[in-house]
Amino acid sequence: MPSFTLPRAARIARITRTHKVALAVLAAAGATTGLAATAAPSTAVATAAHAPAAVTPVNANGMPAKADSAKVERPVAASVADRIKVTAVAKQGHTAEQAASRSADRPAAPKKYTDNLDGWIRQSLDIMKSKGIPGSYEGLHRNIMRESSGNPNAVNGWDVNAQNGIPSKGLLQVIQPTFDTYHVAGTADKLTDPVANITAAANYAAHRYGSIDNVNSAY
Repeated sequence: MPSFTLPRAARIARITRTHKVALAVLAAAGATTGLAATAAPSTAVATAAHAPAAVTPVNANGMPAKADSAKVERPVAASVADRIKVTAVAKQGHTAEQAASRSADRPAAPKKYTDNLDGWIRQSLDIMKSKGIPGSYEGLHRNIMRESSGNPNAVNGWDVNAQNGIPSKGLLQVIQPTFDTYHVAGTADKLTDPVANITAAANYAAHRYGSIDNVNSAY
């Protein structure tokens, strides 16, 4: 086959095209390498993201073990505080019980009455109640005002009893023999004592009329 030499311009043009193709191939290869290099860190990040985290010991409540020990200490402290409170309450209850016991053992203070007609009637009524003798404030007061006008030292010096030497005396004008018979224990053994006179007269009226309330005239 006959040989021939391409003209210089043709050779240059051919070389130039060959170089361009080679450069294009190299550029493509470089781009592929760059993509691979760029993708590598993403893979590393993804791998790190999916790597298992370090495991921290926890207790039954899901709290770190160290925190759990603190929680154990708090209930213990609370338990001690509760015991102190219970002990204090028990002591208070015991003290209150002792005070109540002392109050129960202490005799009740005697009831006080005024030293006048109202006080005498009220004191007599309390004694009558304790002895089962019937009578009311109204019944006593009504008869006292008729018999003596409320004067504990009143003396009848003109009736038959006076003529016989045993005059009626006191708030309810009682004679000595009647007082001696119907005197109520716990009252003064004196005819003109206001409370003793009222109580003895009420006792006499209860036996004879059923109650001092039923007496509306001389008795």
